[in-house]
Amino acid sequence: MALVPYTETAEMGLQRFHKPLATFSFANHTIQIRQDWKQLGVAAVVWDAAVVLATYLEMGTVELRGCSAVELGAGTGLVGIVAALLGAHVTITDRKVALEFLKSNVQANLPPHIQPKAVVKELTWGQNLGRFSPGEFDLILGADIIYLEETFTDLLQTLEHLCSNHSVVLLACRIRYERDYNFLAMLERQFTVSKVHYDSEKDVHIYKAQRRCLREDL
Repeated sequence: MALVPYTETAEMGLQRFHKPLATFSFANHTIQIRQDWKQLGVAAVVWDAAVVLATYLEMGTVELRGCSAVELGAGTGLVGIVAALLGAHVTITDRKVALEFLKSNVQANLPPHIQPKAVVKELTWGQNLGRFSPGEFDLILGADIIYLEETFTDLLQTLEHLCSNHSVVLLACRIRYERDYNFLAMLERQFTVSKVHYDSEKDVHIYKAQRRCLREDL
């Protein structure tokens, strides 16, 4: 299901989704992301939220060197690739159907000495979370993963499993529907949430979330 009802006939900004390659410059590297809208739809194109989140990481607001990070719903892998280039050890995840495509982009855009820092792994939210140690990651990244209401409970469960009390979650999204606010409200029951960045040109927000300490709930 697409984020919005895109069709082949939609013009203007949608044309970029049908280009086989999308080229970016991050962390002193040229990154060429292969896209395949016709075969994989929303999972195989670069959304503005991914570009904004990658730009935010490049700003240096978050210390990435030596950091253990995971990208959820990675799609093309742009955010995870940039995080690895900036020094993080990254687990880049998506559903099984998107993994081979995701791997091809990661391998094509990371130099050989950095490739060991990036692992592509299957993760369907709410399922088989035992494959990941509880609180395993310092940083959890997600770009445009808040859009299907039926996934909200599973996504929240996944975030709770992956986070320790010290983990930071960064979610980049465009607020399209009332349900998007509903997810943020759900998140705030378990996490302290704040907006840390807004790109007015792309209309993308970045929210930072950290697990609430027990004291805060008393």
